[in-house]
Amino acid sequence: MSGRRFSRALLVGLTLLVSLPVTSLAQSDRRPVSPPAPSDFMLGRPKGFIAVDGGFLFANAGSDVYDFIREQLTIEKKAFNAPILGGRLGFAISPRVEVAVLYEQSEASTESEYRDFVDNQQLPITQTTGLKENHIAASVRWSLLPSGRRISRFAWIPRTVTPFVGAGAGAIKYQFEQYGSFVDFQTLRVFNSTFRSEGWAPSAHAFAGADIRVYRKIYLSGEARYTWSSATLSEDFEDFDPITLAGVRVGGSLKLVF
Repeated sequence: MSGRRFSRALLVGLTLLVSLPVTSLAQSDRRPVSPPAPSDFMLGRPKGFIAVDGGFLFANAGSDVYDFIREQLTIEKKAFNAPILGGRLGFAISPRVEVAVLYEQSEASTESEYRDFVDNQQLPITQTTGLKENHIAASVRWSLLPSGRRISRFAWIPRTVTPFVGAGAGAIKYQFEQYGSFVDFQTLRVFNSTFRSEGWAPSAHAFAGADIRVYRKIYLSGEARYTWSSATLSEDFEDFDPITLAGVRVGGSLKLVF
């Protein structure tokens, strides 16, 4: 090989050796950006949810039938407070607005005796008073902050905490019942009987709360709700005003979005 050819080959070889690290470094700088972890995003904004609800009812107990039995019997206003169990199904109609239907039930029962009367053996005159409610309603909920943000055509990152307010309407099926021993105030005779009133009553409610995302599509929700409702009593409670079914409901939900 001539000296000129050898010099040319050596120059080409050195050029290739120098260019290899530069090419590798340039390729290493083009690493793809890592996508969010699967637990951090969803494939699109959720379209709905299903929830199991639990909580506690603080009954208003403000109508005259409650006043009468508290005056005559050893019953306190808080005796009609009760635990609540129910469920909801909801659907999103916009990024911040959801509609939902709910069903819940509560039951309170308390034993009592007359404050000022005893029987002819000087024993307490006892009875049991109970109130059952089954509530069916629909509501509209508005999120005070966006519940998440879209980062691509498919990926959607949900917000960890989303406060909300809302309102709705529905109906309450109630049963108010007293059974046991009672006093005839005209003859002072003690007799055994059962007094019952039941039926449906319209309701309206307003609420506020917050959703907290705990894992993927699972949320915990806290909510405070006030319900307005009253119902006309049956003939067993003649001359009384409509019974109040209003009260504050405080509780939480375990919610799965889909």
